Amino acid sequence: MSPKLPEDFLRIPIAHRALHDIAAGRPENSLEAVKAAVDAGYGIEIDLQPSADGHPMVFHDYHLGRLTDQTGPVHLHDADTLGGMALSGSDLGDTISTLRKVLEIVAGKVPLLIEIKDQDGALGPDTGALERATARVLEEYDGPVAVMSFNPHAVAAFAEAAPDIPVGLVTDTFTTEEWGLVPPGRLTELIGIPDFDRVGASFISHRAEALGAANVARLKARGVPILTWTIRSPEEEARAREVADNITFEGYLPPIPR
Repeated sequence: MSPKLPEDFLRIPIAHRALHDIAAGRPENSLEAVKAAVDAGYGIEIDLQPSADGHPMVFHDYHLGRLTDQTGPVHLHDADTLGGMALSGSDLGDTISTLRKVLEIVAGKVPLLIEIKDQDGALGPDTGALERATARVLEEYDGPVAVMSFNPHAVAAFAEAAPDIPVGLVTDTFTTEEWGLVPPGRLTELIGIPDFDRVGASFISHRAEALGAANVARLKARGVPILTWTIRSPEEEARAREVADNITFEGYLPPIPR
């Protein structure tokens, strides 16, 4: 098993894609959203995609169209080019950021939960480059940080590159409607969370609507920390906390235990 998840990851609610609020001019995964989360005292979840020259970029989608006025895959552009692309809806001209810039802002003040997006395309074994690049950037970071992915192979690759950082699996019901590019047989394999021990995971982050699943209960009975995504109201939070140790949230401001 990887190192234990620091206690603050179980205590402080985690802002999904940072504390984004497009009405306030803070797009998801933007530096302004990161700053807002730090100022409010929330944990932060961010996503990573690779640039063409191998830098971990803080961006959720594989393609640029939803979040910028550009088109095409993120990974075809180098970091400098991506860093010049404005995020849609930013009041302060936020552009796509590198992981390194996020670390400079967070600076250990709040927990940072990093999701490495699948680069295989089918949640398979074609992984490693983004995971190793992320590990290099995190080498000298001194704050509470953990790394996770839907792809168990990505988790294993990162754990090999950075054995001192806690790793976990993002888990789901893996319906074909949402994972249409992944072979159905692979989705069926992943539903039972069979790779938890193999990859050395120390936590999971599970879809909120499926927290009652037997596979989650099995891990919880072992004392495995259960995080959940994505909570959007106090009512959803109350239901989720019947099972989950902590939440990843957006769209409202949950209380922070003191």
